[in-house]
Amino acid sequence: MNAKRSSIPPVAAALLDWYDAHRRDLPWRARAGETPNPYRVWLSEVMLQQTTVATVTPRFTDWVARWPDFESLARADDADIMAAWAGLGYYARARNLVAAAKAVVADHGGQFPRTEAELRTLPGLGAYTAAAVAAIAFGERAVVIDANVERVVARLFAIREPLPQARVAIRAAADTITPSLRAGDFAQAMMDLGSAICTSRSPRCLLCPIRDHCAGLAAGDPATMPVKPPKKIRPHRHGTLFWLERGDDVLLVTRPPEGLLGGMRALPTGPWADTPPGLVDAPVSAPAVTSWRTLDATVSHSFTHFTLDLTLAVARIEAHQTPNSGDWWPVDALAAAGLPTVFAKAAAAILDDRRETP
Repeated sequence: MNAKRSSIPPVAAALLDWYDAHRRDLPWRARAGETPNPYRVWLSEVMLQQTTVATVTPRFTDWVARWPDFESLARADDADIMAAWAGLGYYARARNLVAAAKAVVADHGGQFPRTEAELRTLPGLGAYTAAAVAAIAFGERAVVIDANVERVVARLFAIREPLPQARVAIRAAADTITPSLRAGDFAQAMMDLGSAICTSRSPRCLLCPIRDHCAGLAAGDPATMPVKPPKKIRPHRHGTLFWLERGDDVLLVTRPPEGLLGGMRALPTGPWADTPPGLVDAPVSAPAVTSWRTLDATVSHSFTHFTLDLTLAVARIEAHQTPNSGDWWPVDALAAAGLPTVFAKAAAAILDDRRETP
């Protein structure tokens, strides 16, 4: 056996053989023999957090066509960045992308640091992202654990301790099978295995390249792992969204830079509270003092920590009238505003109501 090959743990060797034959062709992934592009690796890892490959793929392609490297991203306008990120959720990620790009240009001569420790000093690069970039972009040995890898390792080693407490044991177990050679390929192979074979429901164990090593399969109940804690009931909040037109334009505002959906263009809203809102034309909430009409339709949206129900209020003002704040945006070009999903849903509901109302 090749000396280098013999230094790879058996589980990793079997997995890498499978990966060589079945690896996914993704726009951010280097092909065999190519040198990975650190910028593209990092960008993809940030985009893929809590977001599916199917959703990210076209957005990644559009992004790198517009901002292909650290320098162009560091120079980008904040409003353009937030608009381009609209719909991907977790908007602090977009702000951290720009902050990290600026730090790379200013402090590292435009070159991404290579080690986990150095990468952790950049804005927005936590333990997972730093490990993934170090391994995939630079071939550094790093223990890379995302949700897919967590599931694979928990089953492979039959770790039955509930999450999140099990994560210490899962990381320690993953460390024992992580090779020094082909560290990036191994990390991506684990991700691909979890996505395609070792799925959360009905794992396809007969197709698994490491089934002979799997303690969970040997015990007969791999799908029961990892053991997840009971789901918490998410609080329910309520608010009023205001659609104010003047001529062919609708009023948009920019949300405060900090907090949920920070820095994003949005339709004005009142406060989001635990109880349904009162009068929609209350001066404290509405963007203008005028006659507001409440629609029968409402919009619901689920955020990570709560669900939101929005009452929809519409009004029109004359050309000489001015709102409390905000900017006018052409209704026909609203898709280009980059509204977050909750506001895009509300706009669609309001425009549908307009078409249905005689």
